Amino acid sequence: MTADAHDRAQGGRVLLAGAAGFLGSHLTDRLLQDGFDVTGVDNLLTGRLENLAHLDGHAGFRLVLADVIKPLDLPGPFDWVLHFASPASPTRYMAHPIETLRANSEGTYHLLELAKRSGARFLLASTSEVYGDPDVHPQDERYRGNADAVDSRSVYHEGKRYAEALTTSVARQSEVDVRIVRIFNTYGPRMDPADGRVVTNFIVQALRGEPLTLYGDGSQTRSLQYVDDLVEGVRRMMTVDYGAPVNLGSAAEHSIRDLAELVIEVTGSGSTIRPGPLRPDDPRRRRPDIALARRLLDWEPTVPLRLGLTRTVEYLRPRVLPATDPPSPSISVARSTRP
Repeated sequence: MTADAHDRAQGGRVLLAGAAGFLGSHLTDRLLQDGFDVTGVDNLLTGRLENLAHLDGHAGFRLVLADVIKPLDLPGPFDWVLHFASPASPTRYMAHPIETLRANSEGTYHLLELAKRSGARFLLASTSEVYGDPDVHPQDERYRGNADAVDSRSVYHEGKRYAEALTTSVARQSEVDVRIVRIFNTYGPRMDPADGRVVTNFIVQALRGEPLTLYGDGSQTRSLQYVDDLVEGVRRMMTVDYGAPVNLGSAAEHSIRDLAELVIEVTGSGSTIRPGPLRPDDPRRRRPDIALARRLLDWEPTVPLRLGLTRTVEYLRPRVLPATDPPSPSISVARSTRP
């Protein structure tokens, strides 16, 4: 890292859209740890105050209740604008299709405009879903994908493809200095137990002693990275001058059946495994080629799957099987001054 890049990586003011989400809240913690002042923005459609309650009263953090599909009138300037504001699990984005599309279209536009006004750098959280059901394996950043614009998952992957196109178009006009990360399956503490992702589904079912439901025969594969590894990759993206997409994910590929068996083992559950119908438009295989991230960022995931699952189970267990009703989280929020 050059001295200039190091200076830009440490400290400054960040606007983080989607701060109350699973990924956004972990990134908020890391940015505060690294000396940034963070203004978090969230409309709480899928974000949860519980994820940020530990920051109530933190001098370097402010949470604003606002929706990025509307222009944001927030005091700046900011050094970075980070866009993590979108429903990201199939259950959530299928339940909120219009909101998902708008967060990634109008939301991206408004945040780019805010970055331009502030002279800030902009980082877009994109997704491996842009690759669709890939017919190239593993997927590198040059692969154009195999995605259907009107399938049941299109509200998410087409929204992100548009967000990438808008972000790179603004960058080509030299209006904003941008970064794009394509995030592959990520798991860890602060996941919503009801988000419908495979890791949470399996853990919740195992903790309750219910059969773990496989979609199809379980031969589909996923590459799972622990949230701390993802956050490290994002932080390293903030230290380099590179405006094209970069894959951030694990190169270790696991079948869904193997994952189910490991979850049963880690939870100590007596659950069985029950096959079910294959979900429509569910990708058969998903694994990133992370050669670019290794070369550009000197980055790759380091947390073993068993350890990451153990930490995730420890977080979810009291939320799935609470001995008493958990206290309601509390954190002070402000509202955007714009209607």
